[in-house]
Amino acid sequence: MTTREEALAFGLSFPDTYQDAPFHDANWQLVRVKTSRKAFLWTYEKDGQICINVKVDPEWRDLWRNTYPSVLPGWHQNRDHWNTVILDGSIPDAEIRRMIAESYDLVTDSAARRIYEAVKKVPRGKVATYAQIAEMAGNPRMCRAVGNALHKNPDPDQIPCYRIVNSQGRLSGEFAFGGEHAQQRLLEADGIEVINGRVDLKKYGIRL
Repeated sequence: MTTREEALAFGLSFPDTYQDAPFHDANWQLVRVKTSRKAFLWTYEKDGQICINVKVDPEWRDLWRNTYPSVLPGWHQNRDHWNTVILDGSIPDAEIRRMIAESYDLVTDSAARRIYEAVKKVPRGKVATYAQIAEMAGNPRMCRAVGNALHKNPDPDQIPCYRIVNSQGRLSGEFAFGGEHAQQRLLEADGIEVINGRVDLKKYGIRL
């Protein structure tokens, strides 16, 4: 990957992204996430070379810089969280794509996203509580945020929110999953016994 066009095309291959030139300067072409408008890929020419800026986890920041001379502290950005990558052909394409992908993941990270990823980890035949999902998502205090996220589930087929119950094992409201007793039917299809609107957490609850 040695051209701006290649970098932009790869950045735009991620969901809900768009290209932007915010400085009224054609030299600066960014790829942003539509929902947040946050940029995860900056492209520009500097000193006759095409460069990109990508967000980086501090744990990986120095590894990239020490491995490749063409990876430098982020130019014109926070050097603790951004790297500049010179597209001079010295870095394997797969590594550049990985850096861009990691930048996208960091920029799109949100409480809701972490909650949904936590819910996906609850296996068939088991349930988890709101508090457990909050803990798995990295913040034990955001039980209310868990409830809000579950009611806005963007992909029920892949995010099994019906497997989440309250701290006593009780199910959600009757119509939370599209109809009366819908959550109970979904849980029973998983092999989970529901008695009087409640699941036995000792028998079916996950263990963190």
